[in-house]
Amino acid sequence: MAKIEKFEDLEIWNKSREICIDIEILFETTNLGKRFSMKDQMDRSSGSIMDNIAEGFERNGNREFINFLSFSKGSCGELKSQLYRALDKKLISQDEFDNLSVKIELVKNKIGAFMKYLNSTEIKGLKFNNKQ
Repeated sequence: MAKIEKFEDLEIWNKSREICIDIEILFETTNLGKRFSMKDQMDRSSGSIMDNIAEGFERNGNREFINFLSFSKGSCGELKSQLYRALDKKLISQDEFDNLSVKIELVKNKIGAFMKYLNSTEIKGLKFNNKQ
């Protein structure tokens, strides 16, 4: 793998950015935008996926990066749960739910795979070893 110089080069960061954009579109095109508490929660969750990837990348070593990726992965679950709430309240359609759920699952799976990769490489300089 070529050396990654900045977090903007990470596919998982770019895919999580797309989720943030899609969430914003939902706020603008559905009744979800009128539910301020849900809007705020979903905005924070989607942003957390993206922001933790960037923050982890800027930290020292794989160990810290993996920890922040774990937070991002958790935020994927949080956002998907919030989508279920929006669907149950009929604030979004089944198609809107399905489309965003697929993207969230893709990012979650890619984060998990990247975490495994980081366990076996020195991409950030300090190799992470579960036995340490």
